[in-house]
Amino acid sequence: MPPPIPGQPGPPPWTYADRDREIAIEDYGLLGDTRTAALVAPDGSVDWLCIPRFDGRPVFGRLVGGPAAGSFRLAPAVPAAVVERRYLPECATLETTWQTEAGRLILTEGMVAEVSGRLLPPTMLVRRLAAPDGPVEAVISFDPRLGEGHARPHTHHRDQVLVAGWPTVALALSTTPRMHLEPGPTYEITVTHDRPFTCVLAVADREPLVYVAPDAAWDVLEADQRRWQAWCRDIDPDIPCRDTVIRSLLTLRLLTYSPSGAPVAAPTTSLPEHLGGGRNWDYRYAWPRDASIGINAFLGVGKHEEARAFMAWLLSATRLDRPRLPVLLTLHGKRPAPERELSHWPGYAGSLPVRLGNGAATQHQLDGYGWVLDAAWQLTRAGHPLYSETWRTMAGFADTVARRWREPDAGIWEERAAPSHHVHSKLMAWLALDRALRIAEHHRTRAARIRRWRTERALLRDDITAHGFDRVRGTYTRSYGSVDTDAALLVLPYLDFEGSDGARVRGTIDAIAHELDAGGPLLYRYPPGHDGLLGGEGAFLPCSFWLVQALADSGRPADASALFHELTSLAGPLGLYAEEMDPATHRHLGNYPQALTHSALVQAALALRSAGPTAS
Repeated sequence: MPPPIPGQPGPPPWTYADRDREIAIEDYGLLGDTRTAALVAPDGSVDWLCIPRFDGRPVFGRLVGGPAAGSFRLAPAVPAAVVERRYLPECATLETTWQTEAGRLILTEGMVAEVSGRLLPPTMLVRRLAAPDGPVEAVISFDPRLGEGHARPHTHHRDQVLVAGWPTVALALSTTPRMHLEPGPTYEITVTHDRPFTCVLAVADREPLVYVAPDAAWDVLEADQRRWQAWCRDIDPDIPCRDTVIRSLLTLRLLTYSPSGAPVAAPTTSLPEHLGGGRNWDYRYAWPRDASIGINAFLGVGKHEEARAFMAWLLSATRLDRPRLPVLLTLHGKRPAPERELSHWPGYAGSLPVRLGNGAATQHQLDGYGWVLDAAWQLTRAGHPLYSETWRTMAGFADTVARRWREPDAGIWEERAAPSHHVHSKLMAWLALDRALRIAEHHRTRAARIRRWRTERALLRDDITAHGFDRVRGTYTRSYGSVDTDAALLVLPYLDFEGSDGARVRGTIDAIAHELDAGGPLLYRYPPGHDGLLGGEGAFLPCSFWLVQALADSGRPADASALFHELTSLAGPLGLYAEEMDPATHRHLGNYPQALTHSALVQAALALRSAGPTAS
């Protein structure tokens, strides 16, 4: 958790006397096992969990489906203040401490990532209540509902294990001390200092249901905790705000679907970009762009295996679409189902509609090719030459860019409007050709192909400078003929399009910082209301971290460092970030936690490290 802003009081202790009101998005904790993820509220309620994958059916869906969508709660028997909530150091285990009249009640919980080589369920949630000061009364409420219709399970008991099932899915809940539980009711329990209350939830999807004794499950969770800590141990001790960076890296790992290597953009759907509005999207998919940004983040901290896994997924996932690069894919590399609305779901804070699927899958987004070719170049430069099939794929992407860069596209922000000639997209197309040419120096490539890439790169550069630069204001613009700017243009110093600190680059950075200023360290991604959608939205958090990187890369490390520390003070209580933030209230908005924000944070820290001690 980042430190409080100097001179300002810290957050008040949480007390939930009335659970009917919405819990702030940023107050949820993330539990994950690299296959799916749960969001748990400060009152001990798991309000979101999809099974068996991030993009599966919710079994606890209260977050956007209301009480009828199910939840799983462990908490004090009477409302109590949360006096501390934290992740245990350098791991994914979450600890919540309440202060009750009888003493402290501590909930420690996590999901087990490493299950190979042992007879364990692929998804296992372990939760333990402890009362170090003496007996404390607590409650447990287990109310699973599956899918869109909030289907109640069929239940039976096997030696005090509650089995809740549907036609293809089953859950097993067991506790120590043993209890006879049924789905739905709230049961009281007494937790003593010498006997904690432990429960384990096992999930089976089209496979045998594996039962795990709660105390054995606790031992497995502790072993998993040690593996995470070992993974963190070799991360550069001198990276700025190392604890913050590690939390972001752990979050990125938890949001990576381990069976395929696909990075999910967020584990949630339809958390609003504007409270009460309709900007609610399903982010439980993998974007090649986001995967490529993640590659750079992991390479920068020496985690090469994670970076190579992302590229392996990308190679496999795009095989049916090559040489076209899909905008987004399912975790198994398939096209997502068409976007649709769940009319009977109430949404988070009444924000409708709740959506499944994502209509952006059908768009043409030129910028994605640049991110992917750059990631391939970064791997090559890090000493991981591309396999022949990978290079054929990348070269095919470069050919597509050479053929299609003159077409308008939907842009990085996936506007639901007519395609346009977005300057950021053109710049990233230039990057795709530039990086393809750099990789070609390490791989056998036909001379005619290289000549074509060079020719198109030069033509593209001339086109961008002729039509995408406002000479009066001294800045690149959002699109050809537009007077708006675009925070995505903050990538300019990184591209080496015309140097990192030239007048045009600095002019663009300064124009973005001024014209898209949302207050404090926050930026809008483009002028609000200019995207063909109804309603407003918050400041876009990745853009603020891109500004840190742009300032550091363009020779202003002191400004970059000050901005970075302001941004880290705006993290949620557990160091997590959503996609956007309300500039007035600093409430997090959008799907959560957002992989792109955490990738941008890591890259900003890496840019500060490269800028030297003056940026620390």
